Amino acid sequence: MSALSRRAILVGGLVAGLSGPALAQSVPVRVGVIPVLGASQLFVVDKEKLAPGLDFKFTTFESGPVMIQALASGSLDIYVAGVAPLGVARSKGIDVRVVTATAVKEMTVAAGGKLAPYFAAGVKPADALKKFKAETGKAARLATQPPGSVPHTTLSHWLNVSIGADKADYEIVPMGIDATQQALLAGAVDGATIREPTDTIVTQRDPRIKIVALGGDMFPDQPGTVVAVAGAFAQKNPAAVQALVDAIVKATEIIQKEPKRAAPHIEAALGKGIVDTATIEKALASPASSFVADPRTIMEATAKMQTYQVSIGTLDKDVPLDGLFDPSYFLKATGK
Repeated sequence: MSALSRRAILVGGLVAGLSGPALAQSVPVRVGVIPVLGASQLFVVDKEKLAPGLDFKFTTFESGPVMIQALASGSLDIYVAGVAPLGVARSKGIDVRVVTATAVKEMTVAAGGKLAPYFAAGVKPADALKKFKAETGKAARLATQPPGSVPHTTLSHWLNVSIGADKADYEIVPMGIDATQQALLAGAVDGATIREPTDTIVTQRDPRIKIVALGGDMFPDQPGTVVAVAGAFAQKNPAAVQALVDAIVKATEIIQKEPKRAAPHIEAALGKGIVDTATIEKALASPASSFVADPRTIMEATAKMQTYQVSIGTLDKDVPLDGLFDPSYFLKATGK
């Protein structure tokens, strides 16, 4: 094989070793990520060097809507967060494309120490909230992320559609992820939408805290974290995007089949010195953890979520999914 032919193959990202596809030269990639378990594949890709041609520069964010602002300014190439804000982004003319999913049914509802006893066996959630207000004299304060985010959207759907709670019985309090965890543990709020590893962390630290709804309870087939690429980056670096998706697919398999192998990488990214690997392993085995890579599996649920967002005013109109999703990279990665 000639040097020119071999270089052409490398540029196309078609030479694959055990660690993933190789690129002809290093490609800088500015990645925005929310530090939650649903982004685990990215951490595994980074630590195991599954995409050796990509030079990742990470920036963490507290919510998807905040990250959209960075994406709009051109300071990010890759978005790793909930799918819901991307509909808003595209409705505002921001060219961003979902190339792979990472997790589904991530969100849960946690009741704090004072609220949890009202969610007794056989008691409807709406009745639990009503009784809490009747006995305490105040509506339950429920923390979540800003309007337009997956946590806010799924909490709203759970309250208004899934359980039909009286609006007078609860108050939604938007705040960042870290602040939500702190407020729940401190008793500053009565409940919150959280996801792993926060579920495992808060229930270990305060056994009075109770998970009262899982992702499927909050929103059917709840779509969660995705990997989305800025249109300009995809056009300029198609081989880099393919290498990333190839690596995400491999990382998903590692997490599903070898969680002990993946856990140290995830702990290094999320632990911040206060969460050990055992906690991460427990979070990976949680019923709130479900890892997927195929973006097609969440398209229908995303369409339904968009329709709901329109109904509550956080999205102006439904966005055509054929523009939001681009499964071609995943299909090539899996040979489908």
